[in-house]
Amino acid sequence: MVEYDFDAAVDRRGTASVQWDGVADRFGVDGLLPFTISDMDFPSPPQVLDALRERLAHGVFGYTDWRLGDFRAAICEWYATRYGTELDPERIVYGPSVLNQLSQLLRMWTEPGDGVVVHTPTYDGFRKAVDGLGRELRGVPVGDVAGLERELARGDSRVLLLCSPHNPTGRVWTDAELREMARLAETYDVAVISDEIHADFVHEGYRHLPWTRFAGERGRWAVITSGSKSFNFPALTGSYGIVGDPQERAAFVRRMETGEGLASPAALSLTAHIAAYRRAGEWLDALRSYIAGNLTMIADRLNGAFPELGWTPPQAGYLAWIDLRALGVPDEALQRELIEREKVAIMPGGVYGAPGFVRLNAGCPRAKAEAGTDALVRALSRLV
Repeated sequence: MVEYDFDAAVDRRGTASVQWDGVADRFGVDGLLPFTISDMDFPSPPQVLDALRERLAHGVFGYTDWRLGDFRAAICEWYATRYGTELDPERIVYGPSVLNQLSQLLRMWTEPGDGVVVHTPTYDGFRKAVDGLGRELRGVPVGDVAGLERELARGDSRVLLLCSPHNPTGRVWTDAELREMARLAETYDVAVISDEIHADFVHEGYRHLPWTRFAGERGRWAVITSGSKSFNFPALTGSYGIVGDPQERAAFVRRMETGEGLASPAALSLTAHIAAYRRAGEWLDALRSYIAGNLTMIADRLNGAFPELGWTPPQAGYLAWIDLRALGVPDEALQRELIEREKVAIMPGGVYGAPGFVRLNAGCPRAKAEAGTDALVRALSRLV
């Protein structure tokens, strides 16, 4: 097995990085050590970088078509090997990003004022997309099945927007939970859009189940996802979707290629996806194990200082969603300590509609994760 050095630090400053160079936009101060937006500080897999270099060496970057070449075949192979799920390549569509796909599907399946049901706390990108389109975001706490049915039963609730695994909590939905969601969606004639971009980061002991297993042959449903989160190449753009109904799929592609003028995808995104899905699985497995070590370290240090928190690592992902309510620390005071004294940027839970929490990005070398955890512990210790 190849050894990968995830401890090596890469200086991302001066690369127009949202996390590093854009920290002042959200926190008002430059130079903070950031644990914010959900990209990682690791280089993309060497297998992906080699494929990109080879494509760059070709030197010609004319118009491309995602239906040609191995893009869809690589996706199908990944789903078959990783999830034991057979995909029809004809159901696969391309989009420049997961959120762009979401916006297009919401335009197709809802009207202004319609309800879009989500689980809370809620990824802020969902909130921005739904609000920006003039739809009504309707939140239901994670695990509240009765509340979910109540919201889906409302006559103008048109879409269940599912995050699977869930961001920011890292929750992996069970077979029983997904089956119940599918039943409710069918009962109340609600479309389902399942964002599964965190699926490849499910940790040991849990299993991601694609929505394709629970959706019917037809009807309004879609999976939207990308390899960019798992293999850390979001700046290349590019995502893909799986749309069940042939007419809905054709309408989506038509909207993308004509109304949005997106007929030609990013060539390097296609290259990166193919290489990642066919050659970088071992790298991802090694990285997931390393991230699990980061999350265990956070749990040990946080609970060592504050046993009453009893914090456990998430079931999926590299985002540590930490419930601090037992400490009774005001959010504003904590952020002030973190920013002004500790010089770190950690996302406040209020961004996701959950005051009293923080979200710490552990997708980084161990030394950085330790620095962020220790800063959080020191800040909390002063306030408690």
